[in-house]
This record gives sequence, C-alpha cells and structure tokens, in this order.
Amino acid sequence: MKERYYLVREDILPEAVVKTMQVKQLLAAGDAKTVHEAVEQVGMSRSAFYKYKDGIHMINQLERERIVTISMDMEHRSGMLSKVLSLVAGFGGNVLTINQSIPLQGIANVVISVEVSRISEELGDLLESLRDCAGVKRANLIGQG
Repeated sequence: MKERYYLVREDILPEAVVKTMQVKQLLAAGDAKTVHEAVEQVGMSRSAFYKYKDGIHMINQLERERIVTISMDMEHRSGMLSKVLSLVAGFGGNVLTINQSIPLQGIANVVISVEVSRISEELGDLLESLRDCAGVKRANLIGQG
C-alpha cells in the first residue's frame, strides 16, 4: 500500500496523536529521560505512544519535506513584499521562489516557496506572524515537498 500524507490542523487531531507529539518533543528537548517518564507527564499510555510515534512528525522536521509553499493576499503598496520576505528570513526561512500576480482592486496574490529546515520556531508561528503582518490579508500553507 502506498503511503499518503495529509496536512492536518492540530485542533482536529485525536488527543492521543497530539499527546504523542508532546512526548516526542519532551524526549527531544531532554525534558524527559525515558518514554515512561514522558508519557506520564502528558497523561497517556506507552502503548498509545508506540502506536502513533512513527506516524506523526512536526512539519519542519520531516527530512524529505523541507520546502513549503505559502499563498498570501497582500495589499498593493510599496515595501509590502520586502516586509514579508524579511519576516520569513527572521524566522530562518530561505525563500526559493516568488510568484506574484498583477494587483487587482489593490490586492496582489503572492506565492512563495520556502526552505524551512532551519526555521527557528514552528511553521505555525511563521504563518501566524504572516497573517498578523499589516497589509497581509490572507496567508495559507498550500503545499510541501
């Protein structure tokens, strides 16, 4: 059977899957020395952890999937693209491609491909920062690979 992957928001995942990721993060950070200690901290069974551990990974930790594509709608004004690119660079992202549409009614669509293997925070934090950026009307992750 061919493996298929989905990009799913955390708030719709089952609790056991979310807790599995929390256990993996505790172990990776050294905040827990053993699986037993980590599962106790998050309140899940070891068997549930072992069931899901190989199936969930942080999006920026997948070795074979380190490039993401982000689509944004931005106000058409001087310096907007530069501001967004600086924000991405501030997170440690490396912009590989930029495609921008001709602005219509003062809004331009920009699609960027970003290498995220060295971002300093979670990808979700980068997306939230883009959405909070003045002049950015929409920012969504549309692909990875």
